[in-house]
Amino acid sequence: MADESGFQLKGSAPERYERYAAPFMTPFVGAILDAVDLCPGAKVLDLACGTGFAARAAAARVGPSGRVSGADVNAGMIATAAEHAPRMYPDIEFTVASAERLPYEDAAFDAVVCQQGVQFFPGLEEAFAEAARVIRSGGRFAATAWAARELIPYFVAQYEAVEEYGGKELAVNYEGAFSGTPERLSTALRGAGFHEVAVRQITFGIALPPLDAYAPGQLSSTSWGQAIVDTGGEEALLNAGRVVHARLTNHTAPDGTATLPFTANLLTGIR
Repeated sequence: MADESGFQLKGSAPERYERYAAPFMTPFVGAILDAVDLCPGAKVLDLACGTGFAARAAAARVGPSGRVSGADVNAGMIATAAEHAPRMYPDIEFTVASAERLPYEDAAFDAVVCQQGVQFFPGLEEAFAEAARVIRSGGRFAATAWAARELIPYFVAQYEAVEEYGGKELAVNYEGAFSGTPERLSTALRGAGFHEVAVRQITFGIALPPLDAYAPGQLSSTSWGQAIVDTGGEEALLNAGRVVHARLTNHTAPDGTATLPFTANLLTGIR
């Protein structure tokens, strides 16, 4: 099914995530890798790697003598990550694994990074304890988690669409994406034995493709979008996308694109 925007619901959710999350995930990759001071030869784990945005960029930084691993509990994400991994040095080893039970030896990595995953860990303290176990002494950890929803106009608009077409319960679930507060994250990381723990906000102005097609597409790559499709069908998803588009009219250029601020909390610590 396609509407006048040309959007079609096709491909798996992980494949749509790879396509539609890229615009607002990619700008933060450099910041998270800079935070762990990657250098050639380093061994790095991309935790809750999704489709591998950070892992791919890390591979380019550590070079042929380095090693990059990616772990995610979602087998579909791992399969898509493997498909999109560049055929370059070093090969990236993608593994299905939960953050609370990592299949790696003690002190196996110089750094662990996690982009937009920590807020979803069912056991944050356990996940950070595992990160501490697999990082060598003196190694670095860095993670991003979205800042307060009110600071990110795109997600303010999307929340309203989720509430309208998915209901109050789904909207409450959506709030979990913004549960990575500085206090929660820093307390848990210190409790896992990290020191020099710090959290700072980083903001990028991100250019999004024309919103008439992008808004329903990006929503379709999320669990909230899938829930809307499951209960209301694809037409409900398209209507939810129209709500997002309408709420952002004041930010939209004549060609339908929009440049919007996205703000994340960047958590760092040393093992």
